[in-house]
Amino acid sequence: MDNRNTQTFPGRLALQQRVIPKYRAPFFDLLADSCEGGLSLFAGQPLPVESISTAKHLESAEIVQAQNRHVRDPQSASYLCWQQGVISWLDSQNPDALIVEANPRYLSTYGAIRWMKKRNRPVLGWGLGTAQHGHPLEKYFRQTFLKSLDGVIAYSQRGANEYHTLGLESVFVAHNAVSRRPQQSLPKRSLTFADAPMVLFVGRLQERKRIDILLASCAGLPAALQPRLVIVGDGPALPGLQSLAEQEYPRAEFTGAKHGSELVSYFADADLFALPGTGGLAVQEAMSYGLPVIVAHGDGTQDDLVRQKNGWQVPPGDQTAFKNALQEALSDVNRLRKMGAESYRIVNEEINLETMVISFIEALNTVMVGM
Repeated sequence: MDNRNTQTFPGRLALQQRVIPKYRAPFFDLLADSCEGGLSLFAGQPLPVESISTAKHLESAEIVQAQNRHVRDPQSASYLCWQQGVISWLDSQNPDALIVEANPRYLSTYGAIRWMKKRNRPVLGWGLGTAQHGHPLEKYFRQTFLKSLDGVIAYSQRGANEYHTLGLESVFVAHNAVSRRPQQSLPKRSLTFADAPMVLFVGRLQERKRIDILLASCAGLPAALQPRLVIVGDGPALPGLQSLAEQEYPRAEFTGAKHGSELVSYFADADLFALPGTGGLAVQEAMSYGLPVIVAHGDGTQDDLVRQKNGWQVPPGDQTAFKNALQEALSDVNRLRKMGAESYRIVNEEINLETMVISFIEALNTVMVGM
């Protein structure tokens, strides 16, 4: 296949997902715009217990509905999934390349890989990395599955290192992003705090977000450093958190859910973004407004995003470590502003949807050369 333009994929791309979360829609549309033959997505629905908000329609990419057959809960170590209709989908789309989730528990994916191999067309995996623990038989099947692919795209450098450890050679990194490059310039902030520094949290209020740690950490600070704490979001944990805040940190403000342009003033007014639990799609958006961040150590995607020059990573569930990071952050406003400028630089130059798409296209074009 002619590979004249390295910024586009000169063919039709098929991409398998178990489900399509809403936050992935902008990425898939941007990727579709970089595929000269278009992009077809094959995905099904999650289980109700997962509470995943899925994309029903995309502007540039096509969605073909799979019939997901789940065995047990996705959080279970013995979870399996079969996506009915995958071969019919490939027959109808006749793609030049296929990207699949790099998960050996999706049993129908094996047939999709065979379909592509029979036609001498490449298959790339896309995943977080690979756990080094587990039963030896499970590790064997995982390694065998991954080595059947023509390459793997990792969400992070840590994930790429894990794939290399398994002996995989064609490993690419596409830093996980949920936002485009900042559309606004770096906000100008004073070198002194207003009345009190403002610490911001944005996200769905669930137990795993560990807002309790955030409240306790603020309460444990010296009086002169105790911030205005603004918690933006809604969710099942809201009533309990409001009661907890009344007891531990009455200065906390709960705004309810805010979206899109409603969030701009909160990001612009804040001095620091805090994410004490797991998840956190708002981290990149916070960084695009020049905010330093404190996050709980996660799956590797945070390693590339949050560095010593723009924030702090603390062990998950460690309230003392979180409080110490918060105290250190609020003790030096000059350093905090420099860290915020570095946050902005990272999402403007390195980790955003545009660079993520470029990494995918480079991976596709690289494996196509060897076919």
